Amino acid sequence: MSTGTLLAIVIAVVVVIALAAVAVSLMRRRKLRERFGPEYARTMEDADSRTAGERELRAREKRHDALDIKPLDSSARDRYTRDWTSVQDEFVDRPEDAVHDADRLVTSLMHERGYPTQDFEQQLKDLSVEHGRTLEHYRAAHDVDVLSTRHEATTEQLRGAMVHYRSLFDELLADGGQSRRATA
Repeated sequence: MSTGTLLAIVIAVVVVIALAAVAVSLMRRRKLRERFGPEYARTMEDADSRTAGERELRAREKRHDALDIKPLDSSARDRYTRDWTSVQDEFVDRPEDAVHDADRLVTSLMHERGYPTQDFEQQLKDLSVEHGRTLEHYRAAHDVDVLSTRHEATTEQLRGAMVHYRSLFDELLADGGQSRRATA
């Protein structure tokens, strides 16, 4: 075989391997975008590079898969639904207390489902794997909760926080974010 033919074969193989690598990379990127929703873009903005951001998201998936996320039984769902109704009723007379109670209730629900709840930033990362589309609601509600602790939140902000907490609450309550192991 001539050197020219051998060189052409080697170049063709390298090109095919490079194209395959690009295709795999694009498929992984698309899968992460679909899985994390708006959290994908947020993570990319915060990361030093796309590679670092995507590595972070894959690490979140791996950590999430190691968690024991479980659905609620019907009695627990009913209890949380009643508790949420009480928190909403409380809003009329004590909006700041209601927002604090909503935060505690969502945290309790997360804990009962199997999410670690010690650190807010870690909560965000763990929730982002299955709840990336409602995570911005949780961030916004938490920000208002912090403001209300200092008595700096307006009634409208407090009302908005309740709406935001409700978005994540409903998703967690409905088991919309069951672990992949449970659904696979």
